[in-house]
Amino acid sequence: MTDRTTYVTLAGVRRRGWTDTMVRDLLGTPDVQGRDPRRWSLAPLRLYLLARVETVERTPEFAETSTLSPARSSAAAAYAERRRGAVLAAIRAEAIEVPRLPGPELERRAVRHRQLLGARSPGTPPGAARPAAEAMPKGARDVPPAASAETSRARAGLPPKARTEAPSKTPAELPRGAIVRWQVSYLRHALSRYEALLDGLYGETGRGEAERLLRRRLYEAIAAAYPALEGECRRRIAMEG
Repeated sequence: MTDRTTYVTLAGVRRRGWTDTMVRDLLGTPDVQGRDPRRWSLAPLRLYLLARVETVERTPEFAETSTLSPARSSAAAAYAERRRGAVLAAIRAEAIEVPRLPGPELERRAVRHRQLLGARSPGTPPGAARPAAEAMPKGARDVPPAASAETSRARAGLPPKARTEAPSKTPAELPRGAIVRWQVSYLRHALSRYEALLDGLYGETGRGEAERLLRRRLYEAIAAAYPALEGECRRRIAMEG
């Protein structure tokens, strides 16, 4: 019996003999979708419950569609090629507008963006239960954990515990190389709206080529707007392809 919590990716569904059209018509909306928290990618994360996939595979509709799919393959391939060409042309023609910020403001935002990324829990699977603090009664959430601990010490007749909090570093106190990397990461995040140019390339045909072209154009635009970041942008273009 299939585990009801086992998921299969879109690529995994394709390996089972599904076409993108069959996925759209017979499976519809993914059971889990969003961004993969474990790695950065332009492609959205799409997961389907394996049990649901197997159930659909046993239906007459799936058998009929599987029989018709070879006849549709040529037309589908031609459409995919036309779509690929159109998306590549749109990426090449798009004017990339990079936010222009004063140096100190860009550094401040880059550090804040990095802090927010570090505060996330990348190992938490999509749809997981909320943290225990969120499940507590409202009144309990209003009391910070540190305050609750101090209250317990006071009730026990113990003196307040000495605080040893380290002050947060300012951008000027951080390594310059780290600041440059964080600035590029922040600006790349600020340009994420251009990922909409990839809409319609859910299949493998042309997807990788379009992603590489878009990444290169975004990093080149960042380098043109901020010459001091050009080296890091070039490094990422070479590293990410």
